[in-house]
Amino acid sequence: MTREDVDRWLEDYVEAWESYDRDLIEGLFAEDVSYRYHPADEPIEGRDAVVESWLGEGDHPNASERDEPGTYDASYKTFAVDGDAAVATGTSSYSEEPGGPVARVYDNCFVMRFDSEGRCSEFTEWFMQRKSR
Repeated sequence: MTREDVDRWLEDYVEAWESYDRDLIEGLFAEDVSYRYHPADEPIEGRDAVVESWLGEGDHPNASERDEPGTYDASYKTFAVDGDAAVATGTSSYSEEPGGPVARVYDNCFVMRFDSEGRCSEFTEWFMQRKSR
């Protein structure tokens, strides 16, 4: 993987999140992906289970709830790449209503590993809400 490959993957990740399109989400992940919303979580294992968790289907205890369209945005960039492993940082912002003012901002760090086809095979997210000023 190159920085450019990971940046493209991150753009696709944001597009999949904003659309909640099952095919786009599936395209991000390897069939045997191991996915953690938080570092201490037990991983969600397998692409089908990850897609379910993103879409709010099934029983995935640490999955977020599906966000209302127009209430969130994100931007992530590659920080480092070493072979098939990558780290990215960025921000996610949320408003209370579509088009409303930003109410919360989170700083994010993703640690990822990719397979030979450029699909994510391991994903762990760290995030922290910014303090309001």
